[in-house]
Amino acid sequence: MKTLIIGPSWVGDMLMSQSLYRHLKEQNPQRCIDVLAPDWCRPVLERMPEVNSAIAMPVGHGSLQWEVRKRIGSELHEHNYEQALVLPNSLKSALIPWFAKIPLRTGWRGEMRYGLLNDLRKLDKQAYPLMVQRYVALSQPKGTPALPLETILPPSLRVDSQAQQKAIDEFKLSQTGAIAFCPGAEFGPAKRWPDYHYAQLARHLIADGHTIWLFGSQKDDPICQQIINQLSPAEQANCHNLAGRTSLPQAIDLIAACQVAISNDSGLMHIAAAVNTPLIALYGPTSPGFTPPLSERASIIRLIEGFHKIRKGDADQGYHQSMIDITPEMAFAETQKWLDKR
Repeated sequence: MKTLIIGPSWVGDMLMSQSLYRHLKEQNPQRCIDVLAPDWCRPVLERMPEVNSAIAMPVGHGSLQWEVRKRIGSELHEHNYEQALVLPNSLKSALIPWFAKIPLRTGWRGEMRYGLLNDLRKLDKQAYPLMVQRYVALSQPKGTPALPLETILPPSLRVDSQAQQKAIDEFKLSQTGAIAFCPGAEFGPAKRWPDYHYAQLARHLIADGHTIWLFGSQKDDPICQQIINQLSPAEQANCHNLAGRTSLPQAIDLIAACQVAISNDSGLMHIAAAVNTPLIALYGPTSPGFTPPLSERASIIRLIEGFHKIRKGDADQGYHQSMIDITPEMAFAETQKWLDKR
């Protein structure tokens, strides 16, 4: 059976979608799964054994481009897919499978997609509270109750050990006691743990003989550099800023080489979970009740409840008070628990 997945646009969401692919493969190991995805998500898909092909989605996030979608649909029609699963809830995302004339087009009702989808599911958000449950439900017959989280197959990315060692050599990293810091997050500083807290945690860990590897995109480079600038010259020698310097596959392999990862709510948090690195996930306004790290080796630190749609915090430098209130000592104690289990 050939299946086309219309994938989500964010790296973290794409990682959670792997649970769906794992369940589809469990049902039918011969199923061929192709995923239509933006370029920045394709390196993640290439590390998922369940995915046959990651197809480039040339249309920008939020852009209609009717004629482009029609052309892509026409090209995909030649692949003879039997089913399409549409993960985003927008009307736009349902157009390509319709243009491709895929016989069975499955997805949640979302943004008025009557006709575009012919296996339309009505979402009960209370019955399916987690994003991963909503994704996996599309592999089940309509009306099937949400699978409990503990029965869902979690994301699991392939790590390339040869590429991992090559990256360690390329960036001249000492692997002894490596700890990953992922201090970035989308949509401003409200989701971020303060740079000065990361710096203090780095001091504690370096004093215990660890090295710090800082990960992120190019736009996370300034915050990573702020962390390093607060350290002494001796401490800086044990702190490596990799933000914007690694490719996404390199980041996957290097995070997998770390003893523990400390991360804000971000795509890199989900990568750490998917490579089974022990993880300390720091949450503030956003809620782990919808998109938690899907790993048994993850600890969540959060001091408030509920979801707060905040783009900028009201405390210093735009940080949210709930993130400021998570002290470096709390994160250090939780990190030590995972280190003690090694």
